[in-house]
Amino acid sequence: MQVWRLCSQKYLSSAFSGIGGMYASRRWNEKGNLIVYTATSRALAAMEYFVNLEPNQAPNDLTMLEAHVPDAEVEQLDLSLLPRNWFEIDNRECQKIGTAWLKSRRSVGLKVPSVPIRGDWNVLLNPSHPDFKQVSITSQEPFFYDERMFRKR
Repeated sequence: MQVWRLCSQKYLSSAFSGIGGMYASRRWNEKGNLIVYTATSRALAAMEYFVNLEPNQAPNDLTMLEAHVPDAEVEQLDLSLLPRNWFEIDNRECQKIGTAWLKSRRSVGLKVPSVPIRGDWNVLLNPSHPDFKQVSITSQEPFFYDERMFRKR
């Protein structure tokens, strides 16, 4: 499975370390857990990054990373486990689900639904899994958003 991750040049060397999860809780993790958020397409990776920007923040130092994760190492989240309001910001139930998966070390990746693009999928990666070494970065290139995305409306 190919996955994509968009990151600032500042964090390029640690893009697949999962270190960000040690400092902040996000949709699928509680603070204090190594986790790497990736997407199943370049477009989704760009959208996921975009929705987390501050208003009128137009970054010009981004890199799009493509990585390969063995299919056998990725499981799909059972959607029946999701609470009805799973898409709300700071959903504690989603954080518990993701953190439980991280701690179980059942798989390298967990396919979870995207919030900004319903019907698309993100793939969470667990750097603490013994088989995480099978994840390989296959390409990286500079990425620029279309300037029209930052026009005042």
